[in-house]
Amino acid sequence: MSTPAYGYDVLHNPRLNQGSAFSLEQRKTYRLEGLLPPGVNTLELQIARTHAELAHLDNDLQRYLFLSDLQARNETLFYALLMSDPATYMPIVYTPTVGEACQKFDHVFRATRGMYIPIDARGRVKELLRNWPEADVRFIVVTDGERILGLGDLGVGGMGIPIGKLALYTACAGVPPMHCLPVTLDVGTNNVALLEDPLYLGLKHERVRGDAYHAFVDEFVDAVQDVYPKCCIQWEDFANFNAVPLLARFRDKVCTYNDDIQGTAAVALAGIYAALRISKQKLTDQRFLFLGGGSAATGIAELISEAMVLEGLDIDTARARNSLFDVNGLMVKSRTDLADFQKIFAIDHEPVDVFVDAVKALKPTGIIGVSTVPQLFSQPVIEAMSELNERPIIFPYSNPTSRSECTAEEAYRWSKGQAIFASGSPFPPVQIDGRQFVPGQGNNVYIFPAMGMAVFATEATRVTQAMFIVAAKAVAEQVSGESLDKGLIYPPQSSIFEASMHVAGAVAQYIFDHQLARVERPADLVAHIRSAAYSPVYR
Repeated sequence: MSTPAYGYDVLHNPRLNQGSAFSLEQRKTYRLEGLLPPGVNTLELQIARTHAELAHLDNDLQRYLFLSDLQARNETLFYALLMSDPATYMPIVYTPTVGEACQKFDHVFRATRGMYIPIDARGRVKELLRNWPEADVRFIVVTDGERILGLGDLGVGGMGIPIGKLALYTACAGVPPMHCLPVTLDVGTNNVALLEDPLYLGLKHERVRGDAYHAFVDEFVDAVQDVYPKCCIQWEDFANFNAVPLLARFRDKVCTYNDDIQGTAAVALAGIYAALRISKQKLTDQRFLFLGGGSAATGIAELISEAMVLEGLDIDTARARNSLFDVNGLMVKSRTDLADFQKIFAIDHEPVDVFVDAVKALKPTGIIGVSTVPQLFSQPVIEAMSELNERPIIFPYSNPTSRSECTAEEAYRWSKGQAIFASGSPFPPVQIDGRQFVPGQGNNVYIFPAMGMAVFATEATRVTQAMFIVAAKAVAEQVSGESLDKGLIYPPQSSIFEASMHVAGAVAQYIFDHQLARVERPADLVAHIRSAAYSPVYR
């Protein structure tokens, strides 16, 4: 441990604090004698004690707040705990628990984390960024809080999403936390309940739109390039009408991506690759029907289309095999209400207003739910899919759990065990006629932390679409035959770090092969990535 701080300054610095694990010699050196109980614990004992404390709390929101306090108090212990049992702690620090935490953000606010950049700081964004204590930020996850999960406009309460995402960058793939910065761009909120809440912590006016909004975002991106020239910007939970244009505006100019669009697409494609190992079919023979027509749906549809092109289809034929259905029905060419990013998936077909009718008409091999509206994959829908396909692909991907289009129990039971299932939120194993099914969670956590680690280790200048196809294949190839036999089409979350290392290696190889790296290619790429990864140990 190397630090110029002493006494309480050490104990109050989450990067330096070791709590009861400080050795007797360290306590002398850093003037901690008398400031701690005399007993010395190992990190392993601290993990066990913290795990026991969490087990005695009443609900996951309390556990989320406990872990938030721990992160602010002892960063090493926080990450050591998460990495000791990722399957248990990921749903607490991120979805689904983070949704409730964002909704109650202003009422449970404690220690601040990250940066809040209000639109009334226009002209001074660079100045605000320089208030952050770290000089070498490599990752910013940024939101404007308008479309948090499936919960809508939560204003500055959406900060829980960048904080949670970046925690998983570290816990799942070893991206060093000192290089990560969560950011909220506060442009106001249209949530009336928040505007009327005296405890609301954001700007109390309606959202700024149009030229002023885009000028503010442009200033933010420019400021990041100046202050943190090696930084990758991840856009998170922006409304569709901003998310798609922002990605299109910046993707070829700076190192950036949108996880809701590209990460969601890659994890869906990974699930499809694994599902095809069960059904023994080719990707180019698939037809998908999406419930939802926003940026997530079009992002998945486009990545699937691009993957189909790699297997021999032309892009127009591939896109025609991916159809969208939204609140106004099937997206057909005769509709006049489609956004530009949706039009490429509109098909020549008569209007269809009921989803199950669209299933029967189009005969998809898979349905993918990104509607954020629960229970729309109804029994008639699942039964229709099962009549059309021996092994129908059923992916209700909406988050949090309360927004899922169907449950694992419903999908397996209504399909009589035929469904190849994955969801956006976790569901427990299901027993059907004496057979156990283990539902997979199509969680972006299989993609974005590994993508982050690959970018970090290579200092990549861009994040491209092709990198997400590489990542999807790398995820799918790690699913064992034993897992597939149980219906599990993603690697177990208990081994997420090793899965991420494999994906990061594949993406990093692509980055070097396509001259997108800022560093020299190492002789041993795998060793290079592992040596760059953060390890939560006391020093």
